[in-house]
Amino acid sequence: MGNMIQRQFQFALASDNTAGICPEAMAALVEANAGNAPGYGDDDRTAAAKACFREIFETECEVFFVFNGTAANALVLAALCRRHHAIVCHALSHVDTDECGAPEFFTGGSKVLPVDAPQAKLRPADLEPVLRRGHGVHFPKLRAISLTQATELGTVYQPDEVAAIGEFAQARGLAVQMDGARFANAAAALAERGFSPADLTWRAGLDVLCFGGTKNGLLTTEAVVFFNRELAHEFDYRVKQSGQLASKLRFASAQWAAVLRDGAWLRHAAHANRQAAALAAGLRKLGLSLVAPVEANGVFVELPPALAAALEARGWHFYRFVGEHGYRLMCSWSTSDAAVATFLADVRELMGTPNR
Repeated sequence: MGNMIQRQFQFALASDNTAGICPEAMAALVEANAGNAPGYGDDDRTAAAKACFREIFETECEVFFVFNGTAANALVLAALCRRHHAIVCHALSHVDTDECGAPEFFTGGSKVLPVDAPQAKLRPADLEPVLRRGHGVHFPKLRAISLTQATELGTVYQPDEVAAIGEFAQARGLAVQMDGARFANAAAALAERGFSPADLTWRAGLDVLCFGGTKNGLLTTEAVVFFNRELAHEFDYRVKQSGQLASKLRFASAQWAAVLRDGAWLRHAAHANRQAAALAAGLRKLGLSLVAPVEANGVFVELPPALAAALEARGWHFYRFVGEHGYRLMCSWSTSDAAVATFLADVRELMGTPNR
């Protein structure tokens, strides 16, 4: 493929963080820039955005906005846990691998307990042994379970799987938090089977959701949604103390209201999911093996070292994620048919596979 095409698409599959701002969010930012408004969330746009969350989740909930997913996860876990508590999560979760110790820092010392399990999803059977670790006061007391939806392998917790965790937690007095950096992608995938956002969250026993906006086309904003409203007590102080309270909060709120009102958040996520499915189908057709099922917007594929190096030499950016040769290709709201086709054409050419 030509150099111009390669440069145009070189970051298209590296991460959904590489995509720009979606049209609805950009228009909302421009509109919110007109005139003046109260600061720190005392504006009409913030009130409207919070009403949108209550509508899509079909329940009363407490909503807060922060700048990024690390803050969302860490501050929520700090609200749930005290320093002598423990948080169990999957071994691949960002809470353990990609937050630079932020959960431990903001909790004041709570221990993160990573657990390995198939397809990056936790099950009650995986959690039972954790309850038997240590003895008495000599080991941190388990307080919270952190789930990732969609998971770090692109798989999706089904509502009954979340409910099983919720029942496990409720019976033991534990809180359940969800890192939903790609919650929109999971929700879009499950909407095709008739499940609502409420079915995936509070109806399944979830206490609080860290709802990702950045990876679905918004600019520097994540939403923290407390379904168990008692757990949100004084959370606004945590947001402020950690430097996460935006003085011009209307710009974050306006984006959320814009994508939630007419379902753009689901449309964009569904588009990313479809592009991932098309990419996976093309790779399988070329004889490459997938590391995990493609259920959201991520494709995890085994690439021979020579092929991975050759693709990188052509300008493609992607990350090695699992094992020695397992690579992640991530689609976004803006991933085009042309980008997918160009990548597959390069793979085909480099593998010497005839174009059929």
